[in-house]
Amino acid sequence: MNDMKFNKTEKNTAEVNERIEAHLPLVKHVVFQVAVHFPRHVDREELARAGALGLVEASRRYDESRGVPFDRFAAQRIRGAILDSVRAADWAPRSVRLLARRLEATEQQLASELGRVPSLHEMATELGVGVDELAKLQDRLFRSVVLALDHETSDEGDEDLTLVDVLSDRNAVEPSEELETRELHNYLRDAVHLLPERQRMVIVGYFLDGKTSQELADFLDVTESRISQLRSEALRNLKLGIEAQYDSTEQDEPAGRVAKRRAAYADSVGVASQWKDRLGRWDADYDIPSEPLLPVATA
Repeated sequence: MNDMKFNKTEKNTAEVNERIEAHLPLVKHVVFQVAVHFPRHVDREELARAGALGLVEASRRYDESRGVPFDRFAAQRIRGAILDSVRAADWAPRSVRLLARRLEATEQQLASELGRVPSLHEMATELGVGVDELAKLQDRLFRSVVLALDHETSDEGDEDLTLVDVLSDRNAVEPSEELETRELHNYLRDAVHLLPERQRMVIVGYFLDGKTSQELADFLDVTESRISQLRSEALRNLKLGIEAQYDSTEQDEPAGRVAKRRAAYADSVGVASQWKDRLGRWDADYDIPSEPLLPVATA
């Protein structure tokens, strides 16, 4: 008895497999029929995989005694499996999908008539909308497209790039860019340290301690206009001192006391730190200043 059950089960399994193998082309046929109703970005291979699963399910559930031909029964199951997979993967509303079909049908019609890709103006005229409105409709459609990260982005045979390979990380910094930034920041740190005392106090107080011009004027016992003058002089010195570190052209011997003083300041910025130290430091290592410039008010 057990042998009879085993043989019957083995026979049923063989029939199921035979029906699947014999009707694999039916999957391709149904995919071709269904895919014309979907936008181009829908992966046809994904549809075929879903359809193949539908064929397997149809072969297992098929009951010959009902008198329905298997190919008709299977076609309905395959189509249903494909539609279910698309609905499960699609988060865009139905209105967006209707819009996609309308825009795609219009584009294909105009392309056939014109023998080329229609322009935005030609598309808008055919649809009876303004160019701006059409652009908004297309933007709405484009924002509804979802691609898998393993979606291939290149048709070149020698490249196997996927979407994850070409997506840029806006927060990522190139190593060379990070080194340049570190160098610049540390040139600035040294340049501030080497400013004349009053200029340094104004820069630190104004930009780092958040002091007002009036507070700095009271602290240094000068007028607000003098604070403004000191700030302008300090910023000019910082600019010239840092730019000098990136200027590879030979400079003429400075003439005049002010020019010589500025040249000496620029030279001192360049030798204030070893280049390895400049590239190794980062913002957390800044020490400008180690203590507040002005006394902190206490309750």
